[in-house]
Amino acid sequence: MNSESLTEMVAVLAMQLGIIFFSVRIFGRAAKKIGIPQVLGELIAGIVIGPYALGGIPLPGFAEGLFALGQGTLSVSYELYAIAAIGSVILLFASGLETDIGLFLRYSVAGGIIGLGGIVFSFIAGVSIGMLMFGTSLSDPMTLFLGVLSTATSLGITARVLSDQKKMDSPEGVTILAAAVFDDVLGIIILAVVMGIVGSLGGSGGLSGSALLGIAGKAFGIWLGFTVLGFVFAKKVALFLKIFKDSSDFSIMALGIALILSGFFEKQGLAMIIGACITGLSLSKTDIAPVIQEKTEILYSFFVPVFFAVMGMMVNIREILNPQVLTFGALYTGLAVLAKIIGCGGPALLMGFNIKGALRIGFGMVPRGEVAIIIAGIGLTSGILTQQIFSAAIIMTLITTLVGPPLLNMVIKSPGSGTRRPAKGDESASASWDFPSREIAVIVTNTLLSDLRDEGYYIQSMNLEKGLSQARKNDVSLSIKDEENILTIETARTDMPFVKTAVYEVIAELYEAVHMLKESAHPDYYQEDQMDEEARTSLDLAGLFDPKCISLDLQGQTKGEVIIELVDLLDAQGKLLDRERVIKDVIERESSFSTGMGHGVAIPHAKTDGVNKFIAALGIKKEGLNFESMEGDLSKIIVLMVSPKNVMGPHIEVLSALSSLLKDENIRSGILNAASAEELLEAIIQGIGHHH
Repeated sequence: MNSESLTEMVAVLAMQLGIIFFSVRIFGRAAKKIGIPQVLGELIAGIVIGPYALGGIPLPGFAEGLFALGQGTLSVSYELYAIAAIGSVILLFASGLETDIGLFLRYSVAGGIIGLGGIVFSFIAGVSIGMLMFGTSLSDPMTLFLGVLSTATSLGITARVLSDQKKMDSPEGVTILAAAVFDDVLGIIILAVVMGIVGSLGGSGGLSGSALLGIAGKAFGIWLGFTVLGFVFAKKVALFLKIFKDSSDFSIMALGIALILSGFFEKQGLAMIIGACITGLSLSKTDIAPVIQEKTEILYSFFVPVFFAVMGMMVNIREILNPQVLTFGALYTGLAVLAKIIGCGGPALLMGFNIKGALRIGFGMVPRGEVAIIIAGIGLTSGILTQQIFSAAIIMTLITTLVGPPLLNMVIKSPGSGTRRPAKGDESASASWDFPSREIAVIVTNTLLSDLRDEGYYIQSMNLEKGLSQARKNDVSLSIKDEENILTIETARTDMPFVKTAVYEVIAELYEAVHMLKESAHPDYYQEDQMDEEARTSLDLAGLFDPKCISLDLQGQTKGEVIIELVDLLDAQGKLLDRERVIKDVIERESSFSTGMGHGVAIPHAKTDGVNKFIAALGIKKEGLNFESMEGDLSKIIVLMVSPKNVMGPHIEVLSALSSLLKDENIRSGILNAASAEELLEAIIQGIGHHH
């Protein structure tokens, strides 16, 4: 490859990645809004922009389309697939880090039997439909892959339903979580075995039963050996990584270990994701696991959506719409659903659950999700699966992921216990704390999670959108949800006293910290600094004010009256969503610390849900009003500014720029002597020009 063609390849790759980034964000957000998992939106984004759809339309400079068909079994370019493969490694590394091995061991009986039942029935169902539909043997690689594909379970999707219905700590919820962990681990083992068999088959027509067992044993041995080594040396590896003091450094090096082990497993004829998962599992119980998760989150956000988009690009729309593919996909999906319901629900009946509880567990294990997509991609790119079978596998993944949550939701909502005898967790309880602001809720939640870690709890993010965590220790399980201003914790009723004590201690701890901050660093001591220096800004300050929202003669006699008067100016122009909310938030901010800035200026302000964009009003009170400034002077120029919560905007920049601008006596004089709103704005414009 010459330098010119290399430059061309890099340029095309850069454009492709840019389009993928926009597409996965748009489709992912749309998916969340209509209530389906974000990962499906990312997959659909790939289908839409892929070579079989919009990506194959010829464009100037791109005769075969921006996402032209790749070579051989690939539908995309080698370089784009390589980036997607790194995404699958990061995904499984993160999944391994989030796996609760303690839960795996503690519920090794119930979770193990139920998870194993789901694996066995699903594998048999997948293999059977392959043999029946295509007349293949048990040792055929395609048949084996159909079996492996149907074994996966998506923990994150089910966890969201359980949390929404406050059933995370119920016997069914805990069992589903434990069984899903078993599914993930056993599914990786089966994949390792199948990849070992496929690699050994090569071009031969088949192997004897004893040979297959030997190959399976070797593949299992490699997996087991590295897993045991990982757990034995995990703490020593963590100590080694911590030699590099910077948390970003040792987190990236941990990912480096995952990449090296992934490459090794691929070289051994096994899948890369097996090495990634083993690395994550090994480090999951070390003290650096949460730090690694946090520091590699940006890489996860970069690579993983690209992976799902590329998997979508490999889906041939025409093949999906093929009646034969649709028929096979429907049969495969139906068997995949039944296999989990029977395979997991049946053993649940033997573990103390009644019919209702068994159905809840069975439906909870139905969604396939991420791992199934990864395995399907491995099968297609290895030439094991045809485009038609790959399309059917995607159909199965999409449908099980879509129908699983509503089915689980339906049986979860039905009243009654799922166990034959009352058990801890049957009577769950929920407590909520509504904090004054989103910022306070985040601080309390993060401090609580930190304190729970110190208490020996295992914290798991569930790999969902931010806001849902699990904390577990022995048989205590807490579901922690952080939404807007509200922190909600669900657990067994007998564990609720512990929860309330933990939250109380966090609030007391933060209260003491705030008290110390107020004593040692009162904002009034620093307020004067806001007007000491000239602030730089690119904002059009005069343009922030609507002439109709300027009063040259404020009538209010108190701070509260003037604030309401300025809010009413904004309300009269239809600029507010909620007048009462704005008044409440501004006055609450004012009661905490005065906004009297000195030099006869006051800037009452707040962030509030009562507006959807930054707005401001300005008023003149020539005789002055006491806004309790540090200098003790009366405020004659009062600027009220409000901006929406949780939305990016120039709130602090405007506050800083106005404070700096209004320290100029000439500008203040021009504002105070203005005969009209337009003249007042002109004084501000001239003042800005003089400053620049």
